[in-house]
Amino acid sequence: MFAWFNITDMEEKGMVPLNEEYLMSKIHIIRGVQVMLDFDLADIYGYTTTRFNEQVKNNIERFDDDFRFQLTELEFKNLMSKISISSWGGKRKCPYAFTELGIYSLMMAVNE
Repeated sequence: MFAWFNITDMEEKGMVPLNEEYLMSKIHIIRGVQVMLDFDLADIYGYTTTRFNEQVKNNIERFDDDFRFQLTELEFKNLMSKISISSWGGKRKCPYAFTELGIYSLMMAVNE
């Protein structure tokens, strides 16, 4: 599991109460790398996905190309076929995937 999640710190900051099982269910292997998707991270941090991605764009200088990438339509379709979500809703854009370093950078930006 990603080493950077400190569940106690997150709960104290008012973020979604987390447990290890919940976090593990949000980690995916895409392109051979462990990642979390923008909509899951938005949920954890208490943002809408749109607002979350705006925060990332406002701090884009913190995200090297290997910290974040956008899934292709095929990758997204394959991933969704593996995840059972009852209220998925329609997505207009393929989500962004954040690597461990990308999420660490994101945490630094959010905590400032």
